[in-house]
Amino acid sequence: MYWIIILILLLLLTLYLLLIPIVLFIDTATNQYYIQLKGLAKANVEKDVEELIRIKLKITFLSFYFYPLRKKSSPKAKKLIKKSSVNKRKQIRKIFRMLRSFKVKRFLIDIDTGDSMTNAKLYPFYGLLNYKTGIFNINYDGRNRMVLYMENRPLYIIKSFIKN
Repeated sequence: MYWIIILILLLLLTLYLLLIPIVLFIDTATNQYYIQLKGLAKANVEKDVEELIRIKLKITFLSFYFYPLRKKSSPKAKKLIKKSSVNKRKQIRKIFRMLRSFKVKRFLIDIDTGDSMTNAKLYPFYGLLNYKTGIFNINYDGRNRMVLYMENRPLYIIKSFIKN
């Protein structure tokens, strides 16, 4: 009886982990850059005084910092393995399929090129892009901003790697 309950709980946990949303958020105006497993973990990229950037990892109850640009103390000799170009093409295709599995929920570009003639030339092009792609604005105030909010689920990522 207990094994059945444990098996059902394990199955429900696996199903939850496959269906949990993964969020990628980039906002250049507020300097928010993060990737998040909703309810479980969040990784923020922040500016640091000593290093260029630091990553704040927050996992349910734990919070700590990671410095990705620090050099490791003991360099190891790497073996060079020559891969064929066919394998590289397959890997690139898999990566593109994985990227296509992401759903763009919000995409905003607000730009000022600094030249009023270039802004005027971009205005009709951005007007056409506003219909299907996202929100594109031209301003003459000197503001430059990009907002990107993408969502995916681990199940869709796994499915994109399995497809031929």
